[in-house]
Amino acid sequence: MERLDKAALIALQPPEFGNESSLAFTLKSLLFFTALMITAHIGLYFTTKSYIFEGAFWMSNGYSYFYAAIVAVVAVHVVLALFVYVAWNEGL
Repeated sequence: MERLDKAALIALQPPEFGNESSLAFTLKSLLFFTALMITAHIGLYFTTKSYIFEGAFWMSNGYSYFYAAIVAVVAVHVVLALFVYVAWNEGL
């Protein structure tokens, strides 16, 4: 009889979808990569345009826009690749 009670209690328990630490890690990594996706390419665009292409290389305004946009697009792709790498290794 005791055996049936244990089986009934086990059947009534909700399934576990992972522990709280893995859920917290998932949310933290998602928020981190979201913030990085918003700020990295914008910051790199204006930094490289002002300080590197116009300041150090003395490029004209049109060329500095073009090359800074390329740097920003590469930054977006790097952030996405890092997110996929972390998600693949952590099982998100």
